[in-house]
Amino acid sequence: MAQSDIIVAIDVGTTKVCTLVAEARQPGKMSIIGIGNVPSQGIRKGVVVNIEETISSISASLEEAERMAGYPIDSAFISIGGGHISSLNSRGVIAVSRADGEITHEDVARVIEAAQAISLPMNREVLHVLPRNFVVDGQEGVQNPAGMTGVRLEVETHVVNAASSAVRNLAKCVAQTGVEVEEIVMSPLAAAEAVLNQDDKELGVCLLDIGGGSTDIAIFVEGSIWHSTVLPIGSSHITNDLAIGLRVPFAVAEKIKKEAYQPITVFEEGTLFEDVSKNGDSIDLDAYGVEKGGLVARESLNQIVEARLNEIFDMVAKEIKKSGQQGLLAGGVVLTGGGSLLPGISEVAKVNLGLPSRIGKPLNVLGLTDGIESPAFVTPVGLILWGIKAREQRELIRVSPMQMWFTGFGKIRKWVKKSFFP
Repeated sequence: MAQSDIIVAIDVGTTKVCTLVAEARQPGKMSIIGIGNVPSQGIRKGVVVNIEETISSISASLEEAERMAGYPIDSAFISIGGGHISSLNSRGVIAVSRADGEITHEDVARVIEAAQAISLPMNREVLHVLPRNFVVDGQEGVQNPAGMTGVRLEVETHVVNAASSAVRNLAKCVAQTGVEVEEIVMSPLAAAEAVLNQDDKELGVCLLDIGGGSTDIAIFVEGSIWHSTVLPIGSSHITNDLAIGLRVPFAVAEKIKKEAYQPITVFEEGTLFEDVSKNGDSIDLDAYGVEKGGLVARESLNQIVEARLNEIFDMVAKEIKKSGQQGLLAGGVVLTGGGSLLPGISEVAKVNLGLPSRIGKPLNVLGLTDGIESPAFVTPVGLILWGIKAREQRELIRVSPMQMWFTGFGKIRKWVKKSFFP
């Protein structure tokens, strides 16, 4: 197996750092051969707050994955999250350069560059420019205009930007471990690669990746990304609420959240109730190692969890409304991330958002799948799939809009000029 067949993904999250080593397979599939999953240190709400601790966590994850895979890791695709990430839709317009009106790859590169010419503060940078569709002389819905004839070329793009300091600090941490950063990918875009198919995107769907410190949102309409953002709130906030409300250590609260909180089975006028007859009406904190903890009413536990979940989904509802696509999400909501493992959360999302809801799991995963098929590993799996596409597109002789998706536009222009305009 050639080294070029190996793709590595590093998901640097608030609660864990997960490294996956995979062997690329066709078409669009992979086989996991190495896994490194360690608790995260130095990351808060998806942003690096301690360089040394973050480097240590990444190094530990890399060593574990290398040991299992039997391959040294020298490059990787990295995920990034955090509330500093924002997005907007931009439009670029150019005149076709050739006298005969044939649209060249150079024209495609120029129109996308025109679309990313947006005004950003000095402390922010463009992370992704994702072409949604092209317009040739008023004809909309064109996916690849190269070779067509026209005088005016337009493109609709989704531009993701992030705080430069957050991007550079993350890249620095990875570089300090001796690993080259192939590309930094926004977390929800990676997660979408793992759980959504083209039919989902065509139908209209909202992806919610609920991590420890943040909730990633990606809305797809008519097959393309329309809106994306990261909310600075996640499942760890539920744990923190329980720790304060029940007056127990954070680790105990996390255990109670996972084990004692029960699926919500009854809905009445927007209020959530547990099945008391089945689950009991109290929780013994002594059983969780809390000395003289006593009994806590299960209703109190549910109220704490419910309050934070309602807050999260209220923020999500505002983002959906902000996107202007609330009436076009026939595919509903797909929940992923470690937070989606909370019992009953799919029903809570359905009630709060008024949309169909389901839990999304990674698709097309082979090899060491034990545990990786969990929604908690959607982002690193998606990073691998993103990487497979990126490498495939880089190897294509013909430049396409999808290649522009995955590679730097400056590099594309140089390649086009060298290949077609020597």
